[in-house]
Amino acid sequence: MLCFCLCSMTGPLHDSHRLSVKTWTEEESDRAESTLSRGQSICDDTSSELQTMAAIERNSQSSFRRRGALSRIVSMVMTLREWAQKSLAEETERPDSFLERFRGPANVDMQAPPSRFSQSCTGSETENETRRSGRKRKKCKVVVLSPSDDSYYNWLIVIGAAVFYNFTLLVVRACFDELQMKNVQVWLVLDYICDGVYILDIAVRLHTGFLDQGLLVKDVRRLRETYIRTLQCTLDICSILPTDLLYLIAGMSYTPLLRFNRLLRLPRLFEFFERTETRTSYPNTFRICKLVLYILVIIHWNACVYYSFSKVLGLGSDSWVYPNASDPEFGSLARSYIYCLYWSTLTLTTIGETPPPVRDEEYLFLIFDFLVGVLIFASIVGNVGAMISNMNATRVGFQTRVDALKHYMHFRHVSKVLEQRVIRWFDYLWTNQKTIDEQEVLRSLPNKLRAEIAINVHLDTLKKVRIFQDCEAGLLVELVLKLRPQVFSPGDYICRKGDVGKEMYIIKEGHLAVVGDDGFTQFAVLTAGSCFGEISILNISGSKMGNRRTANIRSLGYSDLFCLSKQDLMEALQEFPHARAQLEQRGRDILQKEGLLEEVNVSAGEELEEKMERLETSLDRLQTCLARLQSEFNSSQLRLKKRLSALEQNFTAATGSGFLSDPDGSESVSGCDFVRSEINIRL
Repeated sequence: MLCFCLCSMTGPLHDSHRLSVKTWTEEESDRAESTLSRGQSICDDTSSELQTMAAIERNSQSSFRRRGALSRIVSMVMTLREWAQKSLAEETERPDSFLERFRGPANVDMQAPPSRFSQSCTGSETENETRRSGRKRKKCKVVVLSPSDDSYYNWLIVIGAAVFYNFTLLVVRACFDELQMKNVQVWLVLDYICDGVYILDIAVRLHTGFLDQGLLVKDVRRLRETYIRTLQCTLDICSILPTDLLYLIAGMSYTPLLRFNRLLRLPRLFEFFERTETRTSYPNTFRICKLVLYILVIIHWNACVYYSFSKVLGLGSDSWVYPNASDPEFGSLARSYIYCLYWSTLTLTTIGETPPPVRDEEYLFLIFDFLVGVLIFASIVGNVGAMISNMNATRVGFQTRVDALKHYMHFRHVSKVLEQRVIRWFDYLWTNQKTIDEQEVLRSLPNKLRAEIAINVHLDTLKKVRIFQDCEAGLLVELVLKLRPQVFSPGDYICRKGDVGKEMYIIKEGHLAVVGDDGFTQFAVLTAGSCFGEISILNISGSKMGNRRTANIRSLGYSDLFCLSKQDLMEALQEFPHARAQLEQRGRDILQKEGLLEEVNVSAGEELEEKMERLETSLDRLQTCLARLQSEFNSSQLRLKKRLSALEQNFTAATGSGFLSDPDGSESVSGCDFVRSEINIRL
């Protein structure tokens, strides 16, 4: 209403800047006319009129007493409009068109098509139905988590912390009564917080989807039925049974023992470890930390069991059990736990140096501890050794290659200068972590993912190649997969003047110099993002350069380049003829702009191409006719052989063997001639 009123007020401005007063009927008619004429652009027109009016108000010198108030109202309306536009506009990051061609359109939620009845509804009814359905969806919307989402992983951190709390502190609270009775309220609060997390975890499991034929299942009923049928559902329900309420009967000191059913959630902690190992960028370091944690937990549990076993046998009853608490040296809680932890470490690592057992029960307990220590720690130490060797596998493989090359150069009596250059080149590769073979690492991935990784890694460099801009996505995928990284040492020649161009190069890092024939005079310096040799591998007709290099390019320092061979480019262009024509035309435009393209008779070339196409068509037709004639000849020859065989059989059956020979065994020439003439007649 404010916009329309202001529009009607600003419309009839005269030269004297006097405002005219309109009736409500005139305002309604003007509003209808402006709505029909301007449609949806009324806000923009209103804004322009407000700006005009504000300018007129600022420039006018003679006005009546309400002119300043009106100007302030107009400026306030414009300020509110700008604020509303800024708050409603969504600032989205502009997508990269170069990368979107590989990924394709983003995944969006598919909506059901409108029904026949909804098409006949009026605009207001359709909007009302849309609002109602939107409200229902908001009310009935159920969140389904995917196991690969970050939110699911964050929840694993929460439930993992609760499980680890119960796994480590329940046993020490159950064995050391002093620790349990000192902070009863703190333990109760932490215990019930963990119980609440356990209950929420069941709700999360009920809303965690799974993959069925590659698609995430989001049906809540199906998820619930699947989860209920699993063994984990039974374990989860048993883990939240309120068994700790029995402390009302047994006493507060027995609460940790009554909560041991919470340890049934240990698979959640292991799942968190697996997800973290998959997500982290340092898997070997995480595996070592996990093994160290396992060792500490095993020692911790064994220490608590040793103290509890000593209480059963009697503290201080002999030299093997824990000393009596009446001794001031061993009476504190910290000394009790540390002593038991020390004893457990010595026993499980089979170091010994502990007091010998006295009773049979102590011997059996110690034997069991030794067996556990040997089996568990042997496997743990073996895994640690394997991890350390895997961490050094890259270094060992690289050093093996360097040693083999050193041995070869020494055997072939290579000069010391060249040997030092080779060693420095290897040292540069290892220092800058360029020893990984990218093709070998990415070989296990499908071509689509390999192309996306290559695009993300080399995107900034590929954008600067002029001939590859606005190419087809499929062609760029093929070209990206064929790029090969190369490293050049200081002083190496990438190409020399007059060489045949078989590759094009894209500079990733480093500086290259265009030098003269003497190798020292520098004409230009190429930096990261530059490319050269792209025109020579296209074989553009009319190019003055041809396929020869026209300059000497030398590396000033260590340079990282991407190489694309001519053969790889032509193989990729065979499947994309339209893209090949575009690349040739783009290269021709570049040569023409630089004055390196000779004028050629394009029409003659087109006529020659048409003639070649006609000749190819005629040759295909001749080949087809020849094949048809050959098949007809083979079939007629087969029929002729069959007829000759039938004639011979009939003739042999009619005349017998004596017709062609005399009684003494000599041939009858006349009979043979007669047979031949009859066969010819039949044929």
